[in-house]
Amino acid sequence: MTRQRIELATVSPRAVALINELEDVLRHEGLCDDRLRELARIRVAQLNGCAYALAQRSAEAIRLGERQERINELAGWRDSRRFTDSERAALALTESMTRLPADGVPDDVYGTAEHLLGPYSLANLIMAVSIANALDRMCLTARISPPH
Repeated sequence: MTRQRIELATVSPRAVALINELEDVLRHEGLCDDRLRELARIRVAQLNGCAYALAQRSAEAIRLGERQERINELAGWRDSRRFTDSERAALALTESMTRLPADGVPDDVYGTAEHLLGPYSLANLIMAVSIANALDRMCLTARISPPH
């Protein structure tokens, strides 16, 4: 176990408050399907290896009614039959944004997500995934561990 390096909320409370406010806005005005947002955020945490975010986001997904079986299969969503076409498009975009290739998100990945999600949900997914990646990077750099 490594010790936490810095308490970001103590050092920069206003910045942390603004990030929390932005997350609240996306939660209340964002994707029509809150569970899809959380699945995307869990996938971001899996890809980034952020245990803190995995614990938080998985608990939130369960609270929203997501099934544990789907969370268990999320890392292998391409081989699972538990995900809809819209969810697959969202997860493909999530992975592409998180692993961001040198030439950006491929047109086919973006186009499929745009077609299946529509502009409103797509825009909110892009913002939610971007914020999730930023938060994971902050947690990993500060070495914030999940609660015991």
